[in-house]
Amino acid sequence: MDPAAVKLLVSLGAFVLFLVCLPLRLRRVWAVARPWRCLGLNAPLGRSIRALAHGLFQAALLLLGLSILLQFLGHAHWGGGLTMGQTINAVALMGVGFAEELLFRGWLWGELQLRLAWRQAAMAQAVVFSVLHTRFDQGWAIPLGLWPGMLMLGLVLAGQRSKDDNLLAGAVGLHGGLVAGWFALQSGLLSLEPSIPVWLMGPNYNPVAASPDYNPVGGLLGWLGLSIQLLRLRWHWGYADHNPGSKP
Repeated sequence: MDPAAVKLLVSLGAFVLFLVCLPLRLRRVWAVARPWRCLGLNAPLGRSIRALAHGLFQAALLLLGLSILLQFLGHAHWGGGLTMGQTINAVALMGVGFAEELLFRGWLWGELQLRLAWRQAAMAQAVVFSVLHTRFDQGWAIPLGLWPGMLMLGLVLAGQRSKDDNLLAGAVGLHGGLVAGWFALQSGLLSLEPSIPVWLMGPNYNPVAASPDYNPVGGLLGWLGLSIQLLRLRWHWGYADHNPGSKP
């Protein structure tokens, strides 16, 4: 079997096990009667859809701004369309946003609040998120840019959940929209130069390939967009401490 397929199956199995164990953990340790509501998932459908749509809209704004800046700087131009397979992959990548938001802004943030104050727990979950998403095997330049960018992204997503009054859907839309949207852009909607500076665009994981694979979170342009998002959400960092059973 293809190693990538094996890795995917193992990841899916681990996530299913996580979903099974999670409500048991919340009832026994967090002492909450409605675990899914505590995690921001069991909410009225209308509110969840509005939060999800708003998160997707913010992701679209970030990616549109990035695309315009890259074209203005002469590093990109609009490409063609997507194949059916690429479109399906982009939609499926929304699941990454759901899984990671449930893990980091749902469960981990609540676990940390059992031991830390609200803002300290928010920072701690962002640190864990950034370390786990930073590659340290490609020299010093990549983690130097990628780690702070991932830290800001973790804080932005936590701020989005706070803005949505504990709903996770907005953070899922923002996170999933960024992952899926950037995949779609790189897959054909946007034609990128393969030699954009690391400090500007972040690491390129396929430097010798015809189709580059950038992670803009690790570059100056990504930092700029995330900084704007942090400013947008600044008022939602003023909550007093909360326990995991109320707002995160």
